[in-house]
Amino acid sequence: MNVIVSSVDKILNFGKSNSLWPLTFATSCCGIELIHTALADFDIARFGSEVFRGSPRQADLLICAGTITAKMAPCLVNLYNQMAEPKYVIAMGACACSGGMFSDSYNVIQGIDRILPVDIYLPGCPPKPEALIDALIKLQKGIKNESILKRKEELKRHSIPFLDDIENVEGLNIEYFGVDKP
Repeated sequence: MNVIVSSVDKILNFGKSNSLWPLTFATSCCGIELIHTALADFDIARFGSEVFRGSPRQADLLICAGTITAKMAPCLVNLYNQMAEPKYVIAMGACACSGGMFSDSYNVIQGIDRILPVDIYLPGCPPKPEALIDALIKLQKGIKNESILKRKEELKRHSIPFLDDIENVEGLNIEYFGVDKP
């Protein structure tokens, strides 16, 4: 049984790791570096990730590049929930990892790991394209080590509650100034 499962694991993981389709989600200066990674100098297509998708239903990798504010958080979670399984997240830049230079702002999320499960943290302000390619290679190596038998554990780790009431998430302090509360 283990021989069959390990053979199937190798075939499936090879396909999953070499065909990651990222969702286009860039909010700040890290977005410029993300775009630069797709250009001819670095050519992310060599790693099977050249198809940047505009729809979350066609993507399985969310590269969150830049600052995430409290107003953006529900939209980001909604995009994540619409992505196909298996789904992976790379937090690109200091702002996505920890709030960055805006960490003392009342409206900036202090790292997207408060709202999404993150697979790879890519610090830097902004990180270079080489660093993003290195993070992608590390993610591919992690995907190649996944097992079908442990898939339920992975799904639990990647499941997040729907944030209907975003104000109850730890660390988010949302104030509505002159706007009716949703």
